[in-house]
Amino acid sequence: MEVNQYLEMFIEESKDHLQACSEHLLELEKNPDDLAIVGEIFRSAHTLKGMSATMGFEDLADLTHKMENVLDAIRNEKIHVSPEILDVVFESVDHLEEMVMDIANGGDGKRDVTSTVAQLKRIELGEYAIPEVVATTETPVTAVASMLEYDGFEQTVISQSAEQGFNAFEISVKLREDCLLKAARVFMVFEILEKDGEVIKSSPSVEKLEDEQFDQQFYVAIVTKESAEDMKNKIMKVSEVEEVVVATIGKPATAVASVLEYDGFEQTVISQSAEQGFNAFEISVKLREDCLLKAARVFMVFEILEKDGDVIKSSPSVEKLEDEQFDQQFYVAFVTKESAEDMQKKIMKVSEVEEVIVTAIEQKQFSEKEQAIQEVAATATATATATATIESEAKPVTVPEKNTAAPKPEKEAAPAKADKSHAPVGNKTIRVNIERLDILMNLFEELVIDRGRLQSISTEVNHGELNETVERMSRVMGDLQTIILTMRMVPVETVFNRFPKMIRQLSRDLNKKINLEIIGAETELDRTVIDEIGDPLVHLIRNSVDHGIENPTARLAKGKPEEGTVVLRAYHSGNYVFIEIEDDGAGINREKVLAKAISKGIVTQEQSYSMSDKQINELILASGFSTADVISDVSGRGVGLDVVKTTIESLGGNISIESTQDVGSVFSIQLPLTLSIISVMLVEIEKEIYAIPLSSIIETSIIRSSEIMNAHNQKVIDFRGKVVPLVFLEEIFEVPRKEPQDDEFHSVVIVRKGEKLAGLVVDSFIGQQEIVLKSLGNYLTNIFAISGATILGNGKVALIVDCNALIK
Repeated sequence: MEVNQYLEMFIEESKDHLQACSEHLLELEKNPDDLAIVGEIFRSAHTLKGMSATMGFEDLADLTHKMENVLDAIRNEKIHVSPEILDVVFESVDHLEEMVMDIANGGDGKRDVTSTVAQLKRIELGEYAIPEVVATTETPVTAVASMLEYDGFEQTVISQSAEQGFNAFEISVKLREDCLLKAARVFMVFEILEKDGEVIKSSPSVEKLEDEQFDQQFYVAIVTKESAEDMKNKIMKVSEVEEVVVATIGKPATAVASVLEYDGFEQTVISQSAEQGFNAFEISVKLREDCLLKAARVFMVFEILEKDGDVIKSSPSVEKLEDEQFDQQFYVAFVTKESAEDMQKKIMKVSEVEEVIVTAIEQKQFSEKEQAIQEVAATATATATATATIESEAKPVTVPEKNTAAPKPEKEAAPAKADKSHAPVGNKTIRVNIERLDILMNLFEELVIDRGRLQSISTEVNHGELNETVERMSRVMGDLQTIILTMRMVPVETVFNRFPKMIRQLSRDLNKKINLEIIGAETELDRTVIDEIGDPLVHLIRNSVDHGIENPTARLAKGKPEEGTVVLRAYHSGNYVFIEIEDDGAGINREKVLAKAISKGIVTQEQSYSMSDKQINELILASGFSTADVISDVSGRGVGLDVVKTTIESLGGNISIESTQDVGSVFSIQLPLTLSIISVMLVEIEKEIYAIPLSSIIETSIIRSSEIMNAHNQKVIDFRGKVVPLVFLEEIFEVPRKEPQDDEFHSVVIVRKGEKLAGLVVDSFIGQQEIVLKSLGNYLTNIFAISGATILGNGKVALIVDCNALIK
């Protein structure tokens, strides 16, 4: 089957099912005895599992299957819902989301979920009371063991440290993809490590880490008295660290122990080999992504294996490996007299092999599996045949524990029917690739340019029928423009959906009680803006939760309710959408902000006397500003807010802050509805035409030269009782003059940025027009005060003025 044509549909539907899982899990946490909610989650997981297996994403299907087993046990009241169990299920959903995103970005959806799978397995077997650290201490994953190579001196240090009672660990640290300050996070990790032990080696080197010359992951070897569990917990406290794997140097890995499934004959071979003194290993081999001759590399690996022992099984099968029907990784079960270390070294000699993990097969995994099968199979009814058919349609092929839950006919068949009942009655919507909408928008933009050209021609020709046709075409195009822009509008709900789960995790991490209220999630924004606004909102919410909301004890002492509230609000106003993040926390300390701003040189002592509370609050948006005494595990109010401000202003919006100490804060973001077609005022300077966005204009005015005054070496005018500085665009853009002008009157466009005003002095006003915003391309990225260009009806190019850049 050609699955590529279904890939986009699979990705979109997977996102929908995972979002449904997250929402229902949050409901389940509030109502742990409501098994109907569990049924909804189970149905979403079951559908996702079937789709993943059909599309060939085995890792995705496998993890979903493990999660489904736990949900089934909860649904059948074998397990009672607890926060600890939900933590693991939430973690599973997070992994599934990452896998789907990887597939959407062209990856294979593979991810190391060994720890999570182990926890799901224990929950399924009724051992959910065992803390998570067991997975770390009993099964140290040494997937990073081959990432670092030690010279003689380093090996001596590790050996001598072990003799003196120290632990030697290799630590893999993975930062979040949206991490902005990677070097800062690396510094915080190393600060923790150096407090508790000695760092032996890192990959990449410390210099490269400081220069951020790495992707998201780095590796460190350390000797310490601390346990693996403690080291992991401490590093996970660092903000924006996504994953930490602590491995004991020299111990065997179990990362692939659950990849291959053995039938009775294969189990017998492995058992008898062990009795005769052979070692049984599972070997994971990962080829480099740029490997061209995969089948040749597989042949070379098998040649090494068959010299030293016997291959019992492989995944994928040998036929598929020969036909290169696999991504970069394959797995082999193998019995030999050689040691794991020797086998790893031999296979690593093969060219283009990136990683080899050799794991000892333990006999107890077979007995545990059989026990689990027997326990669950005892509850199955005589109609198991029907369910077996359902399961076989979407069954992952490479998972040893997949049979731990025997089919339950009435339980499995029901969801399949339910899926049909949940289907929409009529097909009133279709999924359209966003790239097609972009192409449609670009074509329409060209029509807008031609419309302007036609209007210009019809005015010159002054032909009655031509004028009538152009007017009618303009009306039709206006309606078409409205429809196309509406098609591109997406509810902000698509961004807001991620925050309830994030708030839940943050409140648990920070031991705070937080209630998130979402208002106006149906408010729509252009998808271009939606794509960019997610990360700034994450940062602002994390700031509100971490440093806005106080801990329960402090809130009670101030006479506030124990539970803090964060309100996320969105609404339309004119041609803008406003998004507000409001909290009832500690607010912004005016004196502390001023003292910090003065010490950083952002403002002077004299300036601070005349600053309003609003101006002081917005000082935290300055680059590198922070009032935090200690770097927080989650964030520091002010850290990185300059990035938030820059992102919002790049979208043509602005951010403002209102705060009252011990009452709370409101961060308000103003964003344009769309970025593609905008209304502008066309103005002329000498023979050059410039476009000023109407969204920035307050009004236009004609002033006398005598009304211009000087203040602090700046020309200003009195505009309705306010002193407004003048900006002469001919000076800013260095417009050449044939003859110097000395007019008595000046044309001025009064523009606004937040509370600040400025007057842009031009030669003349041309008029208002809708124009298509075009970028200046890669060669002209840093032109001061120019945000883009447009093509006018007469074929001339007009530059679009960036008013925000002109107002300081």
